[in-house]
Amino acid sequence: MGRIAGRFARYEPRLRAGRLVLGLLSDLPRKNCWTIAEWAGEASPHGMQHLLSRAVWDADAVRDDVRNYVVEHLYDEAAVLVVDETGDVKKGTHTVGVQRQYTGTAGRIENSQVAVYLVYAGARGHAAVDRELYIPRSWTCDPDRCRAAGLGEDTVFATKPELARTMIERFLDAGHRVGWVTGDEVYGGNPKLRTALEGRGISYVLAVACSAEVTTGAGTFRADALMKKVPKRAWQKLSAGRGVKGQRFYDWAVIDLTEAAPGRRQLLIRRNRTTGELAYYRCFSPQPMPLTELVRVAGSRWRVEETFQTEKGLAGLDEHQVRRYPSWTRWVTLAMLAHAFLAVVRADEHARNPAPDGLVPLSCNEIQRLFLTLVVQPLHGIAHRLSWSDWRRRHQQRSRTSHYKRQAASQT
Repeated sequence: MGRIAGRFARYEPRLRAGRLVLGLLSDLPRKNCWTIAEWAGEASPHGMQHLLSRAVWDADAVRDDVRNYVVEHLYDEAAVLVVDETGDVKKGTHTVGVQRQYTGTAGRIENSQVAVYLVYAGARGHAAVDRELYIPRSWTCDPDRCRAAGLGEDTVFATKPELARTMIERFLDAGHRVGWVTGDEVYGGNPKLRTALEGRGISYVLAVACSAEVTTGAGTFRADALMKKVPKRAWQKLSAGRGVKGQRFYDWAVIDLTEAAPGRRQLLIRRNRTTGELAYYRCFSPQPMPLTELVRVAGSRWRVEETFQTEKGLAGLDEHQVRRYPSWTRWVTLAMLAHAFLAVVRADEHARNPAPDGLVPLSCNEIQRLFLTLVVQPLHGIAHRLSWSDWRRRHQQRSRTSHYKRQAASQT
């Protein structure tokens, strides 16, 4: 918290931000301004709500601090930037960015809010270092709606690959270096993103659809048609990295592509050894790279799923109950900070105190439990609990009365 102290104009919001981060790291079954304020010993949720909506502090500067903190402690020369989006299912139409759209969280089209994240993944650990909220055209075409949600007057529509490019360039412009970028088909199928990465000399392994067209010395083919021309001897059994159940082995093949621009371009193909399911990746590197390196980078994409799972499960990333854009950026930035803390402590413990025989290495979940038990576990008396019970019931009564009045007015 000392790293971000200078981002707050006054000490009151700085102290409250610290309590909010501790609340995000707590074992509360549900994390929002109400539950965290009660857990932190405050008399009402108004202070936490003020911190997210009206207090003077720079969430983008804190985001930069989180990025620097992660890179400093998890630095790896072979690190990979992983870009991916995640969605939060929402009700209503007033929450910023919400519309009916596909979200992988639900696995279908739902009324949801979608954000794109950039994750730094290295051998020591992985954590999100940037975030951008996806604002659909249904919002950017309605200036009044954007204004009511706290979006700037100059808000324009940006695709998810464009948001990814913005975050990657922000990472590089901050002076950080990384050799590889990876992502799923949403990003691999975007020529502008690939061209931008090539222009900055950044290698990539980006998933593409089976219908993607690629050019070889023999002509232009769909990826799935080209796969059928791969001889059996070209397939190699390689691990995409360690998973929960051990090494993730697949069959891999690579085909050289021909383009006039400098650099090495290839089509990487992955085949499931059990089901035969296929996946395709467009690859670029300024210099030739062995197949094992391409496979390592492709396997790094799973780190983003682990990051989302931990940030949501341990740091409340998806539990915000806010509608306006400034409040969203502040909540998710502090949630990223909370998760980064766990990831850094985990990396340091693995390096300084390797687990003895018979014990698995410390996980973020176990570090959170120990941290709460040994350091921050708050204890509040009966009076505090009863006061909050009264506050909730008064608020619920006001809401009920207001609802009944609106219902009666609509029926007259």
